Amino acid sequence: MRGSTIFLPILYYLIFFTGFLGNLFVITVVGSKGRKGGRLVDTFVVNLALADLVFVLTLPLWAISARQNDHWDFGSAGDLLCKLSSYIIAVNRVSNIFFLTCMSVDRYLAVVKLMDSRYLRSSRCIRATCAAVWLSSLVLGIPSLVYRRVETAEDGLSCVEDNNSPFFLGLSLAMALLTFVFPVLVIVLCYGTIVVHLNHHCTSNPRAEARRRHSLKMVLSIILAFVVSWLPFNIFKVIIISSQLSNADLSCDAQSWQRNGILISCCLAFLNSCVNPAIYFFLDHHFRRRAETLYKTFIGKPKFLQSHNSSASFTNVGTSESFGATGARTQLQMLE
Repeated sequence: MRGSTIFLPILYYLIFFTGFLGNLFVITVVGSKGRKGGRLVDTFVVNLALADLVFVLTLPLWAISARQNDHWDFGSAGDLLCKLSSYIIAVNRVSNIFFLTCMSVDRYLAVVKLMDSRYLRSSRCIRATCAAVWLSSLVLGIPSLVYRRVETAEDGLSCVEDNNSPFFLGLSLAMALLTFVFPVLVIVLCYGTIVVHLNHHCTSNPRAEARRRHSLKMVLSIILAFVVSWLPFNIFKVIIISSQLSNADLSCDAQSWQRNGILISCCLAFLNSCVNPAIYFFLDHHFRRRAETLYKTFIGKPKFLQSHNSSASFTNVGTSESFGATGARTQLQMLE
């Protein structure tokens, strides 16, 4: 692809800097409240940001490789870096979609099954769910660790997948279904049920209803950003794998179309790692207030911090996710 040795390195470095600073900012702001002052959804938010933060750390390697026309020249550590960076990308993709699926299920429980989801929506259960997501993502990313390696091509070394293994190709096709198609169907089912429920039920508290709808809009924005970013990549991946499994005799134009398609869709997928911080900052009023509180703390305005924390504590008492007198824990507290 013409200009890729210039365009790709610039794009990768741009994603690296914005993704690193943005996700570090999210972790700092959300984590500043601690367990007692935070929302249950913050656990998912921090884990999403952590996955993206680790992923963007690998982008300088790919930027250097793209600058060298896809040559993977990193000396004796080249094979290890190839496997490790590919493994991190796979773990990031799987963990992101699984965390987003968990957030959708959480919204479903908070809106549709509120009174029946006390245990499932406890902080202990959510932390256990995050641990399970990380464990499953680390396991599902192993094929990228095993079947990625540095090979000698005509014009140098390249970090490539083993496309000669029918087992790996079949496994990659199954992974696309398991780690994208199935989770997206679960997400659509959850939100479809939520929409139907909201259309048939109304609350006597207009402010609570507005906050609940805003929380749904926030999660839906994050999910749509992920689907839009990763859908083209998965489509091209399935097309390429299917043609390889069927031993299709492709023309030079078709092969070029596939290479360019997977290259562009890969760049779009990588952009997702720096999108979520922007969504939080521009659409989440609660996140912006936390960021402002943190900023005031750094510049030495403790009175503002104390005032804000008092207000936040009052809000948490009135609209927290406790199932005692209020009976509505997290129905009001999702990404406000």
